Amino acid sequence: MDKKYRNPPIVEALCEFRFIPRQPWDLTIPGLIYEKVRDKFPDRQQQIGIGVHFHPTEKGLERKVGPAPPRMQFYRKDKTALIQVAPDLLVVNQLKPYPTWGKFKPMTLEVLQVYTKVTNPKGFKRIGLRYINKINIKTHSVELRKYVDFYPYTPKDLSQVHTNFICRVEIPCSNNRDRMLVTIASTPPESPDTISIVLDIEYIMGIPEAIQTQAAQNWLEQAHSAVNSAFESCIKDKSRILFKEVE
Repeated sequence: MDKKYRNPPIVEALCEFRFIPRQPWDLTIPGLIYEKVRDKFPDRQQQIGIGVHFHPTEKGLERKVGPAPPRMQFYRKDKTALIQVAPDLLVVNQLKPYPTWGKFKPMTLEVLQVYTKVTNPKGFKRIGLRYINKINIKTHSVELRKYVDFYPYTPKDLSQVHTNFICRVEIPCSNNRDRMLVTIASTPPESPDTISIVLDIEYIMGIPEAIQTQAAQNWLEQAHSAVNSAFESCIKDKSRILFKEVE
């Protein structure tokens, strides 16, 4: 984020790359990638679960949830970051504490370079840059509009105090090449007498081969700028006080 906060709300940042392959997936690929990243990501494990897939339609990008191939995960020793590798998929995750974009971006590009050298993909099927923020407010009830500028609308005759809620919009960007998904929702609080809100912002390229692999750095800069701008537009000064904005 361009603005600096002593208590930033980011709980996870991640960049996901889905690729168009040149050849069938080789089961030796995760091991080859691990050998090149093991100095920084030495701990590995396999994860089996479900996956979320995006499909462009006339109505926009649709999410479909279904079984996912096993993923190999390579963790940093302190568990603050990891790499996930699966057939034609690479995900770079940064957990708390989030350092800076100046550190997260080079890590992502370095891992991407390793992946593409090993697999030599034809191009990108999809790219996504996502930031998950959690706003914790010490109170029993809250008027969302005092802390955020993006929230479910309720008529003035109804209470403006919310308990459980979710609100999501999808915004076309870059002449419909990209999409920005902004979601705000309640989430179980981390401690008693606290209300927790998740502000999830994701910028995605959903048109296969819309950019070349060598253009990933420029795309990431554009995506980060859009996510950062959306974040600052969605929060109000009461939230900035919680995050301890550095003047």
